[in-house]
Amino acid sequence: MSTEASSFGLSLEGLEDVEEFVWANEGESSMSWERFSRVFDLMQAGNKAFRENRFEEAITCYSKAHNIKPGDPVILSNRCAAYIRISQFLKHRAPSDSESRPLNGLDPTTHAALALKDAEKVVDFRNNSVKSYILKANVLILLEKYELARDVILSGLQVDPLSNPLRVSLQNLEITTASLIGRKSHGKPERTDDFDCTLCLKLLYEPITTPCGHSFCRSCLFQSMDRGNRCPLCRTVLFISARTCAISVTLNNIIQKNFPEEYAERKSEHDSLTNLGIDLMPLFVMDVVLPCQRLQLNIFEPRYRLMVRRIMEGNRRMGMVIVDSTTGSIADFACEVEITECEPFPDGRFFLEVEGRRRFRILQSWDQDGYRVAEVEWVHDIYAPEGTRERAELQEMMNNVAQHAWSWMRNAKAAAQQDRRRLLELSNVEVMMPTTQDPERFSFWLATLTNRRPPERLDLLRIRDTNERIRRGLVFMRAEEQGCRLQ
Repeated sequence: MSTEASSFGLSLEGLEDVEEFVWANEGESSMSWERFSRVFDLMQAGNKAFRENRFEEAITCYSKAHNIKPGDPVILSNRCAAYIRISQFLKHRAPSDSESRPLNGLDPTTHAALALKDAEKVVDFRNNSVKSYILKANVLILLEKYELARDVILSGLQVDPLSNPLRVSLQNLEITTASLIGRKSHGKPERTDDFDCTLCLKLLYEPITTPCGHSFCRSCLFQSMDRGNRCPLCRTVLFISARTCAISVTLNNIIQKNFPEEYAERKSEHDSLTNLGIDLMPLFVMDVVLPCQRLQLNIFEPRYRLMVRRIMEGNRRMGMVIVDSTTGSIADFACEVEITECEPFPDGRFFLEVEGRRRFRILQSWDQDGYRVAEVEWVHDIYAPEGTRERAELQEMMNNVAQHAWSWMRNAKAAAQQDRRRLLELSNVEVMMPTTQDPERFSFWLATLTNRRPPERLDLLRIRDTNERIRRGLVFMRAEEQGCRLQ
């Protein structure tokens, strides 16, 4: 373990307690009542041991519960937290304690590696939960994988920009990495331009050596190949793609070892393009998309191929916006979409499947390498407080509208039996249906049941009144039932 990193004593955030195992709704499972009772008792015992700092006992209880009910995110999350706490304890245990009170068992790195396996599963199960990212970031910090930890923290801040544990962890992490770079910067060797990329004229980052023997930054080479599949230097035809071409590991290691400070600057520059930040969004200017809407895209323009490559290295999210016909510039409201499927083709094109997530208002935008990037403000509907009569009436209306939507879907499918394309559209809409406990997302989903014109969808993004959006959705549905479109 690195003495440099461990000497900083980087603190872990967000691990004060574990989750309670709530199984009131588990009756729908095929597991018997007795087995669920056994899991519940084991989780209670494990949580009690965790809170009394008996972490090995807690891990034993959680593991037994996991054997009975594998894949449960609460069990995995709690066991991960216990692994982290015992690894942290062992890592910071003084050598003198080991001499007077020797311990048997696993070393801190092994505990952290086991915690990482659980954390990765929890992130897969709960990718919209901040706690998942807190767990994984803390494990990576214990393993001294600070760059990976930073990426995980930034992904978590995309889910909840106001998460205090993630913000504090990011601040501590930046202080630690800056100190490490400062320690390693003594005696920086002189270097020539032999290690420079001939396209960007900077130190090679993620270098790729072509079959003709020339080396370029990975991003620079494929940005050049978006306009032609020839070597930028000797013009040899290249039969390579981003999907199959590997980084030159030996050359990359030489650069990273001999020029660590400059390499860190290049990595920071690269990361700033793939992880723009919480309130910055790359824009795909094409159409208006609504939250809970799924669609497919064929990306062929060089500027957007570059943008997609960067997005896929980051959080897989971008904004979709349209040019407002009334102003001639991009619209003021747009929707964040997540790339759920990405298939690159040999000629550099991408086939994408995206799903609408959140809407935002564009504060300002600018050009970056040919595509637009915007500073955004996230927008939400304005609700009456919980427990009020207005909120209860809204929830009752949501339940009634949901029943009507199911009936409408059945009728629409019956009417489209001979239209396979329409049936596929309805199936895609059906799987995106959110719960009625989220009125804002449900109201957007309701609007996706019918094919609306871009100006109508843009108006829906601008509305902050859930009742009004539901009313319009119902009007659209009635109009389609009557076989006409509102003007």
